Amino acid sequence: MTDVANLQGKFAKVIASDHRHGGQPDIERRATALADEALNLQNSGSATQRVRSSLYATAASFRSSAMWAAIDGRRYQDAITHMREAQTLAELSGDQAIKFRIWSHAGSLYRHLGRPADARAANDVARHLHITRRDPMFASLGLARQLAIQGVAHERTALHRTFDQAQEAMGRATEEARPLWLNAFYDDAELHSLALSAYLAAGDWPTAEYHAHRCLAALRPHMRRSLAIATSRLAHAQLAQGDADAATRSAMMVPQDAATQHARVSRMLQEFGAALRATAPGSATARSWTEHTAAWRATA
Repeated sequence: MTDVANLQGKFAKVIASDHRHGGQPDIERRATALADEALNLQNSGSATQRVRSSLYATAASFRSSAMWAAIDGRRYQDAITHMREAQTLAELSGDQAIKFRIWSHAGSLYRHLGRPADARAANDVARHLHITRRDPMFASLGLARQLAIQGVAHERTALHRTFDQAQEAMGRATEEARPLWLNAFYDDAELHSLALSAYLAAGDWPTAEYHAHRCLAALRPHMRRSLAIATSRLAHAQLAQGDADAATRSAMMVPQDAATQHARVSRMLQEFGAALRATAPGSATARSWTEHTAAWRATA
């Protein structure tokens, strides 16, 4: 168990790197190598069933982090490979929390691939694990990710109800020991972030903007990647409502490192620039944005 504790300390560092930078290949490689390190310990001598289960759960945790880094970096085929390995390791561990994380991530993967039916099926596996009945915080996260899937599926009438259910479940959660990965990111800000994603995908721009502001107001300081994503989505919601000036001001607030190095953020800002030029071609606002992004590229 000392070996397990040492690996879990390394897992904490992987989680911290993910929230600062997100989607980087080096995070994916480091998490994969640490998963292999945990598995190698299985073959280094005799161990109790408790230790073996903990090692499998730790290896699954690292693989799920590699999977998420690949999703966040838009390396979707790599994410699928990590997902399959993580699912096997989670089954060997018998750990409900890591099973939830992996199937919930699978739902996110399929959502980013534009496959809402598969996303819903994967997320439903997570939501039907008994840990969601024992701990309302897991139930809340499952509902929040269902909300994002409903947005991609354009189920606009269901969004408000699902958000309320996720918020109500979070409100019932009591203080108790939970996995590091869950405590590190899931809170009111993340719930509003997923609502922002849902309403943006569904084309309800004013409600998306509302959730963007709520998310940004509640974000914890270490959530740098989430800050960049929410700010980029806010810019899209504002532009879609015809406020090019406010939208461009928002987009310019995205930190340069995220704008140039985080695949999802870079893609969102490229799409924002294209939409801005289509909406306000030749305007001073469009020229300002072009100059701003040129300065980013020059110093990247």
